[in-house]
Amino acid sequence: AFCVASFVPACCGRVQRVKKYWRKQTQSITVTMASLANVEHRNQEATCYVGNLDPSVSEDLLVELFTQIGRVNSVHMPKDKLTGLHSGYGFVEFLDVADADYAIQIMAMVKMFGRPMRVSKSSLDKKTGSGSLDVGANLFIGNLDPGDVDEKLLYDTFSAFGTIIKPPKIMRDDMTNQSKGFGFVSFDAFEASDLAIECMHNQYLCNRQITVQYAFKKASTSGEGNDMVAEGGRGPGGMPERHG
Repeated sequence: AFCVASFVPACCGRVQRVKKYWRKQTQSITVTMASLANVEHRNQEATCYVGNLDPSVSEDLLVELFTQIGRVNSVHMPKDKLTGLHSGYGFVEFLDVADADYAIQIMAMVKMFGRPMRVSKSSLDKKTGSGSLDVGANLFIGNLDPGDVDEKLLYDTFSAFGTIIKPPKIMRDDMTNQSKGFGFVSFDAFEASDLAIECMHNQYLCNRQITVQYAFKKASTSGEGNDMVAEGGRGPGGMPERHG
């Protein structure tokens, strides 16, 4: 084979860089194929999707955290090819399906680095959003204690009535992150939201009598989850989420 490096010494550095580049590309392809193989052979029923993760969270930290629930077989956090940073979510595979189910019950909405984790059953096409499941069974929860009621408590309280399709949202001050005293919970069915209203409206949560009623979606939305108001609340162009 013709050796450019020996024939033109000045090009030696360039050849080495080219070799290094292709070696790096080969390694990248190998890693990608290995990751795809891991996904293909992962037991999806025993795998939890863990979302809304802080950039500081690592795979080792997830292993340490979820090992307290059960025996962890593998942890995978998809990373950006250029920056090497994870995308804010990961997958934890347990050896036992029962441990995965238990992890969903125990770890959902637990805060890590100030962020409530979203934990649910995994799927290969899992995305961070779940708007496709939104049927309009969204509740406004008012008169919340700003100091004692957080997203985790809302989740624990209202998940007893049915499946919550996305993390409960407590509206907070942009500057202080202090709760404004109200939030929203979204169910997958009206049966669940009706039951929640029947059981929780005017009941006490952390020594405060809370308001539970259907939320209205504003005509003009920001797309950030704060585009709803209480039923009968002020604001131009409000339209009810529920019909019939």
